[in-house]
Amino acid sequence: MSGVPYRFERTAEAAELQARYGSLAAGEETADEVAVAGRVMLVRPQGRLAFATLRDSSGQVQLFARDEVTEDFDAFAKLSLGDWVGATGKMVKTRRGELSVLVDEWVLLAEALRSFGDKWKGVTDVETRFRQREIDLWANERSRYVLLLRSRLVAHLRRHLEERGYVEVETPILHAIPGGAMAKPFVTHHNALDADLFLRIAPELYLKRLVVGGFEKVFEIGRVFRNEGLSPRHNPEFSMLELYQAYADYADFLTLVEELVSQLAVELTGSSLLHYGGRPIDLSPPWRRVTMAELVSEETGHTVDVHSPPEELGRLLAATGADVHEDWGPGKLLLELYEKLVEPQLWGPVFVMDFPAEVSPLARRHRQDPELAERFEGIVAGRELVNAFSELVDPEDQRRRFEAQAAARAAGDEEAMVIDEDYLRALEYGLPPTAGLGLGIDRFAMLLTDSANIREVIAFPTLRPESSTAGGPDEAAPGGGAPGGGVPDRGGR
Repeated sequence: MSGVPYRFERTAEAAELQARYGSLAAGEETADEVAVAGRVMLVRPQGRLAFATLRDSSGQVQLFARDEVTEDFDAFAKLSLGDWVGATGKMVKTRRGELSVLVDEWVLLAEALRSFGDKWKGVTDVETRFRQREIDLWANERSRYVLLLRSRLVAHLRRHLEERGYVEVETPILHAIPGGAMAKPFVTHHNALDADLFLRIAPELYLKRLVVGGFEKVFEIGRVFRNEGLSPRHNPEFSMLELYQAYADYADFLTLVEELVSQLAVELTGSSLLHYGGRPIDLSPPWRRVTMAELVSEETGHTVDVHSPPEELGRLLAATGADVHEDWGPGKLLLELYEKLVEPQLWGPVFVMDFPAEVSPLARRHRQDPELAERFEGIVAGRELVNAFSELVDPEDQRRRFEAQAAARAAGDEEAMVIDEDYLRALEYGLPPTAGLGLGIDRFAMLLTDSANIREVIAFPTLRPESSTAGGPDEAAPGGGAPGGGVPDRGGR
């Protein structure tokens, strides 16, 4: 490999050449010389001619080599599948109508020491695709499409929020205490401080401290981490958007969410009408609005709400085969009924309104019923896409809820929160009326690309160590009660 150049001066990409010279007639040649570079995906020697398909990040173009024209023709004809090459020559269209670079000079840019296979028809083995994504991207055009669309999704999302006056910020990934959501954290150790730290499970509490500091419209797009299981819907590290707006409540975000999601769908796919898993989903506004209590009542045939006797709710939940804990109040029981019976059946899009306050420790109590929280989830295709609420601004109420969470944690609930004195101190300086939301980037990308597995939309998903992958990457069930990859769950579980 000592003869490999340090750089190559490329003058054109494949897609550009297809657009500029695609109209050439079969057999037509030009005097235009170009320099292209990419990976060889097919080589076809034919006597004193040789053809190679060159693919770059934009598309592909044919390399056409002739013994009397091409430098070191014999070596060109012996190129291996997967080799990277740079080539210069004139643009022509072969007699068979294939747009080509008539190779004058070429250079090997990187040798593929591992074989791509004799017939490159794509990689279908799931383990290989996710573990060796670099191969998957060359072998399967859909994989490249999915990850490119995900990238565009994040870029368009940022642009829309900035146009609406939101300021992007970054908050710590290493937290002194786990907070902002109910989930089991990853723990690490800082040697210089001789202290355990936690990978963030949500940026919520830091973002609201910025609102206290005067950032009236703020957002962050970043990685969060939850020490939970693996499944087609869960990855221990995933990406989410969190945003906060002063002087707003959860009702203001209903319109924001349905407009933002539908607009992004149109920009990225061409339509707000999608097909997911073979079923249509129309994301255009307005979305249905319905309370959790109404949905559970419809499904069970019993009129229930957060004020129903716990015994009645417990009997309904037990009838589903689920475990019922004695310390669960009516709010938790209602949530369990909803998640067990209703949520997976909601194709949507639908806003599920007014969650129990008992399971919403960071949300403001409902102005008409203190046992409820002003909180909604946006459900699409049977899964949560967005979680939003009017933020709890009362430091005394927040302390009581933290204390209840801490008691649950002491009793063995590893997902319960702890008391965050720094955040409580910030609230004592005054948090104005504020609305906040979380949106799962991975879940949104799955929806837009019709991907059934979250690993399709993450470039390098978490996998079992290779020594223990006999069961495949999707054998582990999700762990704990709080969903992991792609799910906002801002303090809600």
